[in-house]
Amino acid sequence: MGYDTYKYMVNPSNDAYSFVVSQRIARLATTDIFGQPHLIPVCFIYTNGLFFSVIDQKPKNVLAMQLKRIRNISKNPKVALLFDRYREQWDELAYVMVQGTAKIIETETEKNHLLEFFGRKYHQYTSMDLKQAPLIEITPRKFLEWGATGLSEK
Repeated sequence: MGYDTYKYMVNPSNDAYSFVVSQRIARLATTDIFGQPHLIPVCFIYTNGLFFSVIDQKPKNVLAMQLKRIRNISKNPKVALLFDRYREQWDELAYVMVQGTAKIIETETEKNHLLEFFGRKYHQYTSMDLKQAPLIEITPRKFLEWGATGLSEK
């Protein structure tokens, strides 16, 4: 795919899907009620066509439900996720941006099976009690693919 070629899709292409699931982090973009963007790196899983990010127990200055991303989502559920790769060989650059809507899941029953997936992908989560932690669920609406997403991750 050329540098000036973008691919918009409702569902990810095989290359975009492989690129996304090979990533360890994504960047989550939300906006506040004034339209001010907020962008942070997040751990994620992608399953059954949905993205999930849990609020883990790394040190934070506020309670989980008071985090900027949670407050933003409660006021404006439109979000974006960015998965990207930078290489010095610019013909290997790539990104996939996912635009969608988010909601916060707080009930344990909805989260239990998802937390197992997080523990498999991120071993650090196996020592954390995440049953009470808020979970962000993102429903993708559009995928934007650019660059060399078909290259395998090295």
